[in-house]
Amino acid sequence: MKRIVGIVVVTLALLAPSAQARDAVVRSFDQTAISMHFFAAEGLAAGQRAPTVLVGPGWSMAGETDENSTSEELFGGVGVGALRGAGYNVLTWDPRGFGSSGGTVEVDSPDYEARDVSALIDWLAKQPEAQLDKAGDPRVGMNGSSYGGGIQWVTAARDARVDVITPNISWNSLVTSLNKEGSLKFGWGSILCGIGLEGSLVPGGLMNPDGLQLSRLDPHVFNTCVSGTALGVMAPADEAWFAAHGPDILLSKVKIPTLITQGTADTLFTLKEAIRNYASLRGRGVPVKMVWFCGGHGVCLTGSGEAGHVEHAVLTWLARYLKRNTSVQTGPRFEWLADDAKWRSAADYPVTRRGSLTAITGQKTLPIAPTSPSGGLIAATPAVNAVEAALPAASGNAHIVGEPTLKLTYSGTAVAAKTHVYAQIVDGSGHVVGNQATPIPVTLDGLTHTIERPLEAIAAEAVAGTSYRLQITPATTLYTAQRSVGAVTFGRIEVSLPVVG
Repeated sequence: MKRIVGIVVVTLALLAPSAQARDAVVRSFDQTAISMHFFAAEGLAAGQRAPTVLVGPGWSMAGETDENSTSEELFGGVGVGALRGAGYNVLTWDPRGFGSSGGTVEVDSPDYEARDVSALIDWLAKQPEAQLDKAGDPRVGMNGSSYGGGIQWVTAARDARVDVITPNISWNSLVTSLNKEGSLKFGWGSILCGIGLEGSLVPGGLMNPDGLQLSRLDPHVFNTCVSGTALGVMAPADEAWFAAHGPDILLSKVKIPTLITQGTADTLFTLKEAIRNYASLRGRGVPVKMVWFCGGHGVCLTGSGEAGHVEHAVLTWLARYLKRNTSVQTGPRFEWLADDAKWRSAADYPVTRRGSLTAITGQKTLPIAPTSPSGGLIAATPAVNAVEAALPAASGNAHIVGEPTLKLTYSGTAVAAKTHVYAQIVDGSGHVVGNQATPIPVTLDGLTHTIERPLEAIAAEAVAGTSYRLQITPATTLYTAQRSVGAVTFGRIEVSLPVVG
């Protein structure tokens, strides 16, 4: 009899309906309507509970609606299907001002979008599928790329109910990423402004029955798009607005386990943004790991390596810190994919240096003029109009990982005197390493000046005989157009690439 009862119980369990996917609209703190989608963990039966991962979309996009979406190798994004298959509920949403949500786009503001996510967590806490740590406090992790990465930082800083975050291709500061050294990113700026305007149109757009509808972007975003296109500058008031968004100024409040994934070929949110975030958390003893892959906001030209590496890192991190399985090993704190498409790791970042490749040269003159810039909209390419410094060939295999350094002593004259030149590292095959160019501010007032700057971080693998050269060019399409006319003479150029053990 007991055996028959047991069979009946098992049969009923197998036949029990699984938790249902559903859509909802949540009212945020200011009554803004936030459209969301909930997907239960794969195989979750009625009455069972699981941890939940909130997944935010990229800039201008609506929340994912495919419960079986797959991971995106190019961008490092983890699919809803992969998360559900690993035993997590997934909640996605349309950020305010985008998709079917109401309100104005405030660019992952801690005062707006972060509070919207808190409203989603309030809703989640009442759902029968959500595992709770206590009443009103569901077990919550976050995942997402770009705009969906940025929201994780500010939400974690504001809402202690978030247990773990895994921000992908996100930023440390919207000022240093969009307006580095006072030079606006023209290439990405034009793209972001275009898709942002389109994505923030009121549903129905120009055909809306209420008549012509304007974009729902915050005026500071719209102003930056206009001033950037017309003048190549970000107004001080707009810069202050972006600066207030963080997360750099909020990182001291982020105290939960964090996996940072960033793209070596990302020319919008470069590796430096991840390095700053990692350093802040690491310095305070927060559990943190950083993974550099080939991809992100850019073009991977050197191979993406073993498939599924980033997805595996994210799922492992969530298993350890969201499911709280202490037997799970998350591996070394730092992993990187070099330009030979091979994964390597180190105990920490920065990796211990064992030397450098260094070149010193001088007395080279560069004309400054608004001529044709080098590069594409989102990737630097070797420049024809540039001064160069050849680095010595590697004497043996060398891991080049981190930020090169550049020191310039220069003089020159130009109208206007304050401008930028752009530095990039070109390898022996004729590719700009990581597709990166770094703006270097110069003052061409006839006096002699010295400036020292780190260049954008890179991950390269040099074999014996591999050669590199520094290029300094007056303009690149990655950044705003050159508007000065004159010339600069470099009395001394010193560049150094970090070689690690």
